[in-house]
Amino acid sequence: MKQNDGRAILYMIGVSAIFSVQDGFSRHLAEAYNVNLVLMLRYWFLGIFVMALAQRRQGGIAKVARTRQPLLQLVRGLLLITETTMVVWAFTRIGLAESHAIFASYPLIAVAFSVPILREHVGWRRWLAICAGFAGVLVILRPGLAVFSAASLIALLASSMFALYTVLTRLASRKDSAQTNYFYTGVVGAILTTFFGLWNWEVMTLPDYGWMLVLCVLGSVGHLLLIHALELADSSTVQPFAYLQLVFASAIGVVIFHEHIDFYTVLGAAMIVAAGLFAIWREKRSQNRIRAMSEVSRTGED
Repeated sequence: MKQNDGRAILYMIGVSAIFSVQDGFSRHLAEAYNVNLVLMLRYWFLGIFVMALAQRRQGGIAKVARTRQPLLQLVRGLLLITETTMVVWAFTRIGLAESHAIFASYPLIAVAFSVPILREHVGWRRWLAICAGFAGVLVILRPGLAVFSAASLIALLASSMFALYTVLTRLASRKDSAQTNYFYTGVVGAILTTFFGLWNWEVMTLPDYGWMLVLCVLGSVGHLLLIHALELADSSTVQPFAYLQLVFASAIGVVIFHEHIDFYTVLGAAMIVAAGLFAIWREKRSQNRIRAMSEVSRTGED
């Protein structure tokens, strides 16, 4: 393993831990206050943060904000804030553990979305992995049984929206830099959440303003670590460690919020993670094979 890969993996483990703690704070605040208010304050901080980062770069905000695909950037921002609203709402209804168990399916859904949007080829083995992951979701949801919760469908819809967001981000990256994509994630989110957050303004207690600040700082640090991780290594190298967020978030749900994790949630989550890891492994093998063929071709030409 390359030294950069090791650093990237450590960054990704940190990202998973930070985002899990952030989700715990989000659940606490969303149970006490309107979700739209919590998200507005969170995105205000992120918007200021990304503009400060952009200003420090050569060319400043004007250069980072330059894009040839403004509509795509707007759609990305709208998708992310809608998905975030849904998943935070799901935290308050079905808990962190079950929400993350369902949300863990997003990498598999993203593979399916990459076919029509990015024109990528997905072999039959990865399609089987997608089906296995969906079977895991059904094990958790148990449709038709008394334990079925409509809030679980919200978590699944949020997972699908985040999968679409990740695929559209890859599409946007063909013309825009990672800094530009990050800039529009924060700025578009800050603008759009303001329309709903101001209508639901509430005065928080002083301790909760402190937790809100911690939540905002954690989000910014987590995104920075994620950017550094993806700069140092391929997504297929670090993505398996993103599943640790399911472990960390479940632990927070059980210890802090006294959630109960039943056998079917564990079984379904295991099926989803196993299918996701297999799909990532197949993608990495495919990428390595393409690189090897390219190197052989270049050697032949030399």
